[in-house]
Amino acid sequence: MPRRHLHVTGAAEAPLRAALRALRTEPAIPDAFPPDVLAEAEAVAKAPRLPGHDATDIPFFTIDPPASTDLDQAMHLARRADGGYRVHYAIADVAAFVAPGSALDAEAHRRVLTLYFPDGKVPLHPAVLSEGAASLLPGQPRPALLWRIDLDAEGRRVATDVRRALVRSRAKLDYAGVQAQIDAGTAEEPLALLEVVGRLREALEAERGGISLNVPEQEIVEQDHTYALAYRAPLPADGWNAQISLLTGMAAADLMTAAGTGILRTLPTAPVGEVARLRRSAHALGVDWPHHVSYADVVRHTDPTNPRHAAFLQECTTLLRGAGYSVFTDGGIPTPAVHAAVADEYTHCTAPLRRLVDRYAGELCLAAVAGEEPPEWVRAALPTLPDEMATGSRRANTIEREAVDIVEAALLAGRIGETFDAYVIDVKESEPAVGTVHLDDPAVVARIEGGAAPLPLGEWLRVRLTQADPLSAKVRFAPA
Repeated sequence: MPRRHLHVTGAAEAPLRAALRALRTEPAIPDAFPPDVLAEAEAVAKAPRLPGHDATDIPFFTIDPPASTDLDQAMHLARRADGGYRVHYAIADVAAFVAPGSALDAEAHRRVLTLYFPDGKVPLHPAVLSEGAASLLPGQPRPALLWRIDLDAEGRRVATDVRRALVRSRAKLDYAGVQAQIDAGTAEEPLALLEVVGRLREALEAERGGISLNVPEQEIVEQDHTYALAYRAPLPADGWNAQISLLTGMAAADLMTAAGTGILRTLPTAPVGEVARLRRSAHALGVDWPHHVSYADVVRHTDPTNPRHAAFLQECTTLLRGAGYSVFTDGGIPTPAVHAAVADEYTHCTAPLRRLVDRYAGELCLAAVAGEEPPEWVRAALPTLPDEMATGSRRANTIEREAVDIVEAALLAGRIGETFDAYVIDVKESEPAVGTVHLDDPAVVARIEGGAAPLPLGEWLRVRLTQADPLSAKVRFAPA
C-alpha cells in the first residue's frame, strides 16, 4: 500500500540534507548494526542454506527503481497451452541467511522495517545481505521462494505452488525502461505479458471492488539555494508490476487460510464520515465525483499526472488508516479477514528484505503447500508479530511525517508572510478554527490556526504563511 513518496536531490551540505541527517539520529531510529550482527551477516553471506531445487534455467528479471539494489522479487511470465498464463515469481529467501534466535534475527525484530527517508534509508538487514548475497541481483544464483501461479485466460488464479529453489535473474529493469519497451512493441514475450496479465488483474480488481492508489512521487530539487517541488506520476508499468505482488499476496492468504494457520494483512472498510470528507476534498480540488459513483471508481479514473488529482490521491491514503495484521492458528480465521482496499483476503509476503513479517508468511506458505505443520520458530513468533509490526509501522509513519514536515519547511523557507491558495482538508472538532490545509502550489499540507471564524471544511481559502523552519520541522498558516 502506498505511502507519501518523497525524494530529495542536492548537495550533501545543503540545509535540507543536514536536517534530514539530524532526523536519522533521533533515539527512535535504529543506528548502525552492532558488530556481532555485522560479523554474522558477513559469515552467512558466504555460506547460505541452499535449496535442492534448481530453477536457474528460468530467465527471471527484476523491475525496480534504477538505483535500487535491495531486490526482493524477480518474475517470469509465459503463456500456457490452454490460453492461460503462468507466473513465476521468485522472492528473496531471507531465512536461508537469518537463523531463528541468531543475532541477525534479534536485530531484525528490533528494526521490523526498512525506514525510508527522502534522501536515503535505514535498512532492516545489513547491506551485505539486503544489497548483496540475499538480493536477487542479475547474473547471481540466489536462494529464493519460487512461486508458480497459473491463471486462466481471464487472469483468474487456477493453481498455486511455492517451494524453495535456486534462481538467477537475467536482467535488472526499471519502470521507465519497461514502459518504453512495451509501448514500442520491442519487449520480449515474458516482459510484454506484464501488460497483458497486469491489465487482466486490474480488471478483476475493479470487478471485486478493490482499488490501487497510484500515488505520485514528489521530488524536491535544489535550485540556486532554494527548492522546487515536482511530481513523478506512476507509469502503467508500475501498476502492472504491483498486480503481480498483489496476486501473490492473495494466493498466500488462500494457502494459509486453507491450512488454518497464518497471518493476514487486514483493513476495515472506511467509515462513512471519512468518505464524505474525501468527497468534499474532491470538490475543492475540482475532481469530478458524481454521487452515484463509488470511491473505488473515482480513484480508478483519477489522473495522477494532474497536480490537483495527485493531491486528491494523497488525501485518499487516509482511508488506509487502520490497516493491521491478524494472526490465526488451528483453523480460527480472523474476523474481519479481508483487506478493504484489496477487497479480498491478502497478506504481505513479497518483500522480506524490507519487512519482517514477510519472512514468516513465506514459511507458513511453504508448510501449507507441503501439507506440514509450520516450523516451531514460526508458530512461536506469530502471537507477537502483529504488535511488533504495529510498533514498526508507527515508527515509520512518524518518521515519514517528520521528513515531510522538514521538506515542506525547506520548500517554504524565506516566504513568511506570503499568501497562497489552499483548501481545508480537516478541521479539529474541539477547535473549529484550527485544522489542516492543502496548498494548490506548491503541494504542501500543513496546520492552519489563528483565525476567529470556523474553517470551511472542503472549501478554498486564502492563507498566509506564518512559520516555515526546517530545523523545527514546522510549517504554519493562518487565514489571510
